[in-house]
Amino acid sequence: MNTTRPCGCKGYRTCLHCESIYKIPTSGDDVKKSPLKKLVYCLYCNLCYHNEDPNSYKSHPNHIGEAVKLEGLYIKEDFITEEEHDRLMQNIDSMPWDVSQSGRRKQNFGPKTNFKGRKLRLGNFNGFPAFSKFVQQKFEEVPLMQGFQTIEQCSLDYDPKRGSSIEPHVDDCWVWGERVVTVNLLSDSVLTLTPNEHVERYNLDLVKTYPPVIGGFGNLVNAVIFVPMPRKSLIIMYGSARYDYEHRVVREDVRERRVCLAYREFTPIFLAGGERYQEGKVVSEKAKEFFS
Repeated sequence: MNTTRPCGCKGYRTCLHCESIYKIPTSGDDVKKSPLKKLVYCLYCNLCYHNEDPNSYKSHPNHIGEAVKLEGLYIKEDFITEEEHDRLMQNIDSMPWDVSQSGRRKQNFGPKTNFKGRKLRLGNFNGFPAFSKFVQQKFEEVPLMQGFQTIEQCSLDYDPKRGSSIEPHVDDCWVWGERVVTVNLLSDSVLTLTPNEHVERYNLDLVKTYPPVIGGFGNLVNAVIFVPMPRKSLIIMYGSARYDYEHRVVREDVRERRVCLAYREFTPIFLAGGERYQEGKVVSEKAKEFFS
């Protein structure tokens, strides 16, 4: 559907609002009907077990069945305190939200990117909100985050009243580096991973030209994997989890309002020694700034 919609949806993407207004068949996610086996990631033992209930990880260590290893996933519970969480949310909600697709709202701080044309420009990027600086500082406490410089910070608002979701995708590999980072706020949710069948998309062809990835590449588990995202947790995807799978948040897993902070770093192309370092340097310098 190519109709311009005030809810922010376009193309095949829909939310509850435009489905009602334009009589679009309700979009659902049939991932649980997939013939692939279903696994749930346990964030306590860093292994997956056969199950269809994303909350089954809470039975740790009493898992049933053989464990399966998923490479490239790190989850830290209680990454921020309750007081930090509430203060952060208060400040996030004090800023204006923009409509986005599939029932989401967003606040985006980062450069303008054209993934298909492989074009980057500073645009109106002026750094990040000062109230969120402590989150980036806390990254320094996590060994896996050493050397990470935030280039984009995006707040995403999911609400069951809008039928919020995000479609299966791999974060673009031309501009966004290996570590895909999320801080989950307000409510627990679930990230669903499925094998990426679209290896010609997302600028994935560039990955093999980069230095060796942190967690290995090509270690695919042919399964649907449900990854718990507890409230106040830090989630990092890298290596195989980052590149071998598409990730999504299905509508049915947004049962309460959920806000996440998404963080992205540059690929080697835009870092020292990279072919587009001068373009990247302009953005990297601006990304060191915080505004009140």
